[in-house]
Amino acid sequence: MEQEVLLKIENVVKTYPGVQALKGITTTIKKGEVRALVGENGAGKSTLIKCIMGVESPTEGKVEINVDGTWKSPKNAIEAKDYGMHANYQNVNIAKNLSIAENYFLGRVPLKGKFVDWNTMYTESQKVIDKFQLNVNPRDTIVSLPVAMQAMITISKISVNDNIRLVIFDEPTALLENDKVETLFKYIRELKESGVSVIYVSHRLEEIMEICDSVTIMKDGSYVETKDIKEVDKDYLISKMVGRSMVDIYNIERQKPGKELLRVEHLSGDKFTDVSFTLREGEILGFFGLVGAGRSEVMRAIFGVDKIHSGKIFVKGEEVSINSPKQAILKGIGFLTEDRRKDGLALQQSVKLNTNMYSYDMISKNGIINLKKETDRAEEYRKKVAVKTPSVNQIVNNLSGGNQQKVVIAKLLCRNPDILIFDEPTVGVDVGAKDEIFKIIEKLTAQGKGVIIVSSYLPEAMGLSDRMIVMSEGHVAGSLDSQELRSLQEEDVLRLASTVNFD
Repeated sequence: MEQEVLLKIENVVKTYPGVQALKGITTTIKKGEVRALVGENGAGKSTLIKCIMGVESPTEGKVEINVDGTWKSPKNAIEAKDYGMHANYQNVNIAKNLSIAENYFLGRVPLKGKFVDWNTMYTESQKVIDKFQLNVNPRDTIVSLPVAMQAMITISKISVNDNIRLVIFDEPTALLENDKVETLFKYIRELKESGVSVIYVSHRLEEIMEICDSVTIMKDGSYVETKDIKEVDKDYLISKMVGRSMVDIYNIERQKPGKELLRVEHLSGDKFTDVSFTLREGEILGFFGLVGAGRSEVMRAIFGVDKIHSGKIFVKGEEVSINSPKQAILKGIGFLTEDRRKDGLALQQSVKLNTNMYSYDMISKNGIINLKKETDRAEEYRKKVAVKTPSVNQIVNNLSGGNQQKVVIAKLLCRNPDILIFDEPTVGVDVGAKDEIFKIIEKLTAQGKGVIIVSSYLPEAMGLSDRMIVMSEGHVAGSLDSQELRSLQEEDVLRLASTVNFD
């Protein structure tokens, strides 16, 4: 028996001033179907999701969902939710100062008379936590949790709704470790079996091949085609998305390491203990670990964001005391943070302002900015990192995720640092933009810069690194040289990073 159609997208066009983001998208999704949505950053995926969810109204065309035999077109996000449509967006969207339980029951708090029924909230929340194997307390505030756990809370929050017809996952695994990815996939299979449709957006094509039934490809705001997942492979999807085939994107030119740039000795902080390593000119040093391993916290401490309890930091052989990001920047350290939207960008400001943000002192005299230099430098670094934007005056929030990431990199490079720390540099970035970011890293090491890559995506961490530090529960679990990295399998590294037995 043929599956019943749940969602109809008919000739959806979306136009913004000067930009046509969607150019007549038409497709249908059946009940219980898991549909992948793929395309480069800027292909229009996020805009289409907003039109489906009623967040944006199509300029032309319509989106309709089958609600018990009646076709409904959501006019806003509230109507979409009433029709059983739920979205897990790429950027963690959650009330961070409330508890897990309060987030789960936001807008539908159970009452006992006129008072909040906290026992019911905590009991029901614990059931969800157990279902998703989160190992947290429902009373924990969101802000106290690692970003990866916050992402899992937003995913699990969907399950507390009674009427679910369609769920959209936008880059849900970008911040998740392997075990949590499997938990998510188990949930998606449960949704599918209960007749719920899923739209799955991810730049990790191996996930699409594993979890999806079909795939819709978009390019430059246009519909390319929809295929059964059994009819395609990763190479086919890449060629359709970027218009060219892509060989091994981790196959970058390696440099012979030069002089020592950074040395960390027995560093300890709130979330890590006794961490030591070195970084040399022309070298890519990888940091890998599971959630809670402390890898990002080490980088934040080096950059002066978090407090150091003990240990020493040496830059070019000289011991330094870094108590603030400003001091780190002046010592020649650049830091691309894990959450670019929260910590890396002024989203409502221009590409020009964001690019110059770290280095206005270099183009100012007596507190007066040289406006020509400001524009010239923004244009220079826009070209260097290939930011796709009609103008350096464009608001950063209007750019795709990959281009936002490149603006952050441009901001760092503007100060010409010798040491660059990239924490999750390709989160939410498509294969084309990833390749461009890797080429930027390749050029930096060719210039003698030292680069630290922190990544929760093991193929990326292993593929890019010349050497790699593996962390577990705040400690260094192992240090792998280039020969070991090329000979080991992923499960060998995971053994170091966790206590899980993979035999």
